[in-house]
Amino acid sequence: MAGLGAQAEILIRPITLEDAGAFLALGKRLDEETQFMMLEPDERQLTLEDQQEQITAWLDDIRSGVFVAAAPDKLVGFIALQGGAYRRNQHCAYIVVGVRQAFAGQGIGTRLFAAGERWARERHMHRLDLTVMVHNTRAISLYQKLGFAIEGTRKHSLQVNDRYVDEYAMAKLLDEWKSSS
Repeated sequence: MAGLGAQAEILIRPITLEDAGAFLALGKRLDEETQFMMLEPDERQLTLEDQQEQITAWLDDIRSGVFVAAAPDKLVGFIALQGGAYRRNQHCAYIVVGVRQAFAGQGIGTRLFAAGERWARERHMHRLDLTVMVHNTRAISLYQKLGFAIEGTRKHSLQVNDRYVDEYAMAKLLDEWKSSS
């Protein structure tokens, strides 16, 4: 599925309640395909009903935005943004993103981030945050290309295969803003 023709078949759109089964399957597949996601294979215990409830909560929350990369027969990626819940952090959104390995390198991640950034700007958000394992060079390269900067290292923040793994804290400011620092 390489090339522009394959990319054109992938639609980036907001998640819907009807996506629950496909989104659950996508999460489980990502857990199996990569060690860069939070959950290990078989750790995701959501039922279809649980996934439906989670999607309903996202859709009802003005501070939550979830977009999927939809192929004709399955979901192949997603970006989820969760805005701050308090006055002091409501200008920030934390991002989680995943793209199936078979669809990596086709611009899907870039397109998902574009949808997420549009969503954040429409809500007058100022800061996008994410974390990434320090050895996930492909993702780090994408995030930097999109304007994210490394702000620090979270030492031993995860344990993967009985080894401690560091993460970079990365952020992107969406516009100039008055700062107290």
